[in-house]
Amino acid sequence: MKKIITICGPTGIGKTSFSIAIARHFNGEIIGADSMQIYKYMDIGTAKPDSDELKMAPHHLVDFLDPKEAFDAGLYATQAGQVIETLYNKDRLPIIAGGTGLYIRALLYGLFRSHPVCEKTLATLTCLQKEKGNLFLHGQLKACDPVAAQKIHPNDSFRLIRALEVFKTTGQPISIKQKGHDFKDFKYKSLTIGLCMDRKKLYERINRRVDMMIDQGLLNEVNSLVDKGYSLDLKSMQSIGYRHMGMFLKKEVDFDEAIRLLKRDTRRYAKRQFTWFNKEPGLIWLEPSQIDSAIELIKEFLT
Repeated sequence: MKKIITICGPTGIGKTSFSIAIARHFNGEIIGADSMQIYKYMDIGTAKPDSDELKMAPHHLVDFLDPKEAFDAGLYATQAGQVIETLYNKDRLPIIAGGTGLYIRALLYGLFRSHPVCEKTLATLTCLQKEKGNLFLHGQLKACDPVAAQKIHPNDSFRLIRALEVFKTTGQPISIKQKGHDFKDFKYKSLTIGLCMDRKKLYERINRRVDMMIDQGLLNEVNSLVDKGYSLDLKSMQSIGYRHMGMFLKKEVDFDEAIRLLKRDTRRYAKRQFTWFNKEPGLIWLEPSQIDSAIELIKEFLT
């Protein structure tokens, strides 16, 4: 499997600068994983990389889609996969960076399974892995699905947990399901880094960033989109920031209330992102300041 780096985490935590530092160190290029930064003309409210940041490291799947166009995780996985192939042919390291967890999950693990993930079983297996280690899980997998155990390395905790979860919740080995195209196998081996910090500190950063967006002209940006013919009812215009400015333009709230709601909803979104990424087995949490630690982890992963 091709090796890639994934950098994820909640909004406002500093994923852009972190991923640029990694890209510059490892001769990499960044593939965005943000369901809003894909849209043209929506720059301020999505906190897109600015012109200076784009010069520091090439970015892909950013600022390419008309706001009226539909896009989903399946399309993202397909297009991101094409970019990864191109980067590998250029001997460049692909770095997935963003906060849209479903996009990342679709790329790394696929969307094709006929039954939903059992979160309870997943949590139990994750705890078991932490308590008894990967070799114990690998032994369990060998007992119920020797074919899969032969393919999955004992150190690959995510695939071990996934294979055991499938067997425990369906009664069928994952190797049988993959033969029947019931389950998509991995294409990539990812070192996945999640950025975290004290929740109170993050919320303060989010509040300041909202103030900065307002100062940069978020309301003017939304007005400009409306002038271009983009309805406030579009899915893209119902996202955080754009929806709130739209509420003001429709006179549903005054401007101060729109800003208050924007800050509140952004903080709530960050909390949901933490909850999502906390469920991803194998994710390594680092603070945004721990660039050196990330570099050492990536060096070890790539060798």
